[in-house]
This record gives sequence, structure tokens and C-alpha cells, in this order.
Amino acid sequence: MRITRLGPEDAAAYRLLRLESLREDPLGYASAHEDEAEQPLDWFAATLARDAVFVASGEAIDLVGMAGFRVDAMHRRRHVGYIWGMYVRRSHRGQGLGAPLIEAAIAHAGGHVTMLQLAVGVANPAAVRLYTRAGFTIYGTEIGSLLHAGVAYDSHLMVLNLAGSGHLVPAGGRIAPGR
Repeated sequence: MRITRLGPEDAAAYRLLRLESLREDPLGYASAHEDEAEQPLDWFAATLARDAVFVASGEAIDLVGMAGFRVDAMHRRRHVGYIWGMYVRRSHRGQGLGAPLIEAAIAHAGGHVTMLQLAVGVANPAAVRLYTRAGFTIYGTEIGSLLHAGVAYDSHLMVLNLAGSGHLVPAGGRIAPGR
């Protein structure tokens, strides 16, 4: 398996894997298959132009896993990035593909942001373990963050400090006292 970054020219292959992920693991994403299935190919190309999407690919099956990274668009939050869209096909789970995908996204993020955040379903302990092994820590739980088939599901909010200072914000929650 090799890990590569997709570009806008890969929109068709990305669209297939993204829609599969939303269909196969609906509790893993805030987006719904119904919403993204209606989007034109140009919308997926624009996502690949804006965000960094890393994929695991093999010889027999083109794309078998992915992880996305995006920088927050708000000016005062451009030091924050997000891991999103993590997915490995069921046929390839348990083969250690999640770690290199996350590592690729983290390595890329290090050149752009000082903090990475993600949300992961409380009911997905394997994903929580993967992110914890990558250095993320849980800083909160969003109660009822996703609604699927009339049932509300909680998500853990996780963070990774890329600045290496130990704490993202000093005790008391203020970065610049007096401002």
C-alpha cells in the first residue's frame, strides 16, 4: 500500500470512496450520503483543491482508505486544522492502514497549523484508540452531536498540539492576559 495526496483531477475516484464511506459508516460523519450524492463532480474537485486528502491505494483496488485535513477558514482560527473524513474500506480494516493515513495528515498539517482537532463517535472505540496512539487527547464530549434514524449519538472532541508546548492554553484559559 502507498499513501498519496489526491488532487482535483482525482475527483471521480475520490467521489466513489467518499460516497461509499458515507453509505457504509453513516455514524462516522456529520455529512450524510444523501447530501453529498447530489453534488456534481466539480464539487468534489473543489474539495480536493481546498483540502488535503490522503489516500491508501493498492494494485488491485485503487483507493482503500482516506483521511482529510483542512485549515479553519476564520482569520483568528487559522492556526487550527481539522482531521475529517477518515475511512478504511471494511475489506482492508485491521491491516494497519489507519495509522499511516493519520500520520500523513498530521505531517502535512505541521506545515500549516499548530493545533489539530477532530470529532469521533463515542461508539467507535477503535477510532478513538487510533487517534490516541497518534497523540490526540479527548478534551470534551459533544452530547447528541449526530442524529441518525431518529437516534442521537455522542462524539468525543479530540485535539493534538503540534506546537509541542504541552498545553494549548495556559491555566485560566487566556493566552494574552489583559487583552
